Amino acid sequence: MPKGPQGQKRPADVVANAVRVMQIATGQIEEETPASQGKAYAQKGGLKGGRARAKSLTAEQRAEIARVAAEARWKKSGR
Repeated sequence: MPKGPQGQKRPADVVANAVRVMQIATGQIEEETPASQGKAYAQKGGLKGGRARAKSLTAEQRAEIARVAAEARWKKSGR
């Protein structure tokens, strides 16, 4: 069975997927996605995302990212 981006199970064929969507829409079954977990789930990833990325980058990579961002800001201001 195929898996979605967050690892949830999905039906392999179009008809089974349509039936599942109809069941969710009519309330026969509850949707099993991280979206149903709300803000707490989203915040959990957001709190550690930037720090984890910064740790994995080298000083040169961080400098290059900053340089590109600064150029974009200057280009946007029209100077």
